[in-house]
Amino acid sequence: MTASITWDTLAEGSLLGTKVFGPITQTDIVRYQGASGDFQPIHHDPAFAAKAGLQQPLVIGMLPAGLVAGWIAEVFGAENIRYFRVRWVAALWPGDRLSVRASVARRHRDEEGNKIDIDLPCTNQEGDIVLQCAMTVLVP
Repeated sequence: MTASITWDTLAEGSLLGTKVFGPITQTDIVRYQGASGDFQPIHHDPAFAAKAGLQQPLVIGMLPAGLVAGWIAEVFGAENIRYFRVRWVAALWPGDRLSVRASVARRHRDEEGNKIDIDLPCTNQEGDIVLQCAMTVLVP
């Protein structure tokens, strides 16, 4: 996505861009846990994860959600985000890559101004959807 995005350049169905994050490391997970204050051991402790029936700790769900939100905020400005929805579909694991494809789902206007709804499906390196995100942003 570029800084030249304007209301006039946006069309429903158009691709805004793609972004790949990762591979996500155990260090990324622990750093996120430190920043968020969420120290659930299933995300950093292999023995705890094994007792829960997992082969390894899983990525904390809000980490990929934060990566997606941060990317869109860089493009449109955090002050222009009006709505963010996340649905977790499958687990993300250390070593996985998160690929995000942003497209315009809908253009609309209200008393606040021009807005777009963005569809943001997130897949792992195997192409499986792991996160489904949607955002509404004000287009300055």
